[in-house]
Amino acid sequence: MKKIAFYGGSFDPVHDGHLTIARKLSEIFELEEFVFIPAFHAPHKKDKKPTSAFHRFAMLCLATAGESQIKVSKMEIEAPERPYTVETLTRLKNELTDTQIFFVMGADSWQDITTWREWEKVLTMTNQIVVTRPDYEIGFSHVTDAIRERIVDLRNSGQPSAVSSQPEEENSEGRRTKDEGQKIYITDAVQIDVSATEIRGKIRDGADDWQEFLPTEVVKYIGKYGLYLK
Repeated sequence: MKKIAFYGGSFDPVHDGHLTIARKLSEIFELEEFVFIPAFHAPHKKDKKPTSAFHRFAMLCLATAGESQIKVSKMEIEAPERPYTVETLTRLKNELTDTQIFFVMGADSWQDITTWREWEKVLTMTNQIVVTRPDYEIGFSHVTDAIRERIVDLRNSGQPSAVSSQPEEENSEGRRTKDEGQKIYITDAVQIDVSATEIRGKIRDGADDWQEFLPTEVVKYIGKYGLYLK
């Protein structure tokens, strides 16, 4: 079965940490594709206005141009109504019936997951990969017992071998169901402590080292269009 990971977020801007996540998870989980899904505007972050979706999509395309396995989707920024993650995953499952889907999120998103619409459904629709950050304490008390039972902690295990496909399980009536076999993988495989918020702040403050964790093409794009100056 084909395995594809989808990574949703603002990517404002995309940086080396995002790209390292894509490459590393593709290796560990033996993914055929890794797809970035830039959000038009994260529904649970109504108080934060991101940079134009056009600019963020363009920067992602520039950053991944040389990566044949990594792609960028327009499915959320072109949606007539701004979809919630549960709606995006429903669409993906309907369109990719013969694919094992992984949904990727960062540690911040995991900690805020209970603020998402139908968050428990989100965590059981597909496999989830939660990527931790250096020196960031991740917790599990905020989710239910049923969700905690799905967690597979891959931290502190060195370089884990590729994670095999999870078999579908049988329900009480003996029928196979995909959702019952979905797992939540916690991984510390990417140890890069960089954030888009920090990068935007450096640019706004006129710091000289903001380019350090950005692909060259993205640095040029930000400079050309004067992004994040205010």
